[in-house]
Amino acid sequence: MDRAAPVLLMDAAEQAGVRRFLHVSSINVGSADNPDIGEGYATYLRAKRAAEQHILARDGLDWTVLRPGVLTDEPGSGTVQLTAGQPAGSTVARFDPVSRDDVAAVLVALLDRSDTAGRAYVLVGGQTPIDQALNGVNSRGA
Repeated sequence: MDRAAPVLLMDAAEQAGVRRFLHVSSINVGSADNPDIGEGYATYLRAKRAAEQHILARDGLDWTVLRPGVLTDEPGSGTVQLTAGQPAGSTVARFDPVSRDDVAAVLVALLDRSDTAGRAYVLVGGQTPIDQALNGVNSRGA
């Protein structure tokens, strides 16, 4: 599901002429080989990492990867912390929380932002309004 489904969706999007592709990954995608995280979680992260590698190799889509922290059911605040970057080589796992509502709001905001194509973002709860967070992370040239 976490590896094959995104690949199938990318194939279908390309065949249908859809250019924009958003992928929800994990804040810990770079920690898949950390022996302290447990085999079940490591398997999940390896699948997410494989899907990301497939996405990064695609040039027929305007993809954006979002790596949220630990998902919560708390109501969204509309404020987040967003950082940009490619998969880190660090095996240190992070467990910063972010509400599902805020993840959904960031995904909606990403849809119409061509300046986010070809980039990956880490998303956790924070104090910056979503649009301001997107503007800030992109203005830094990340």
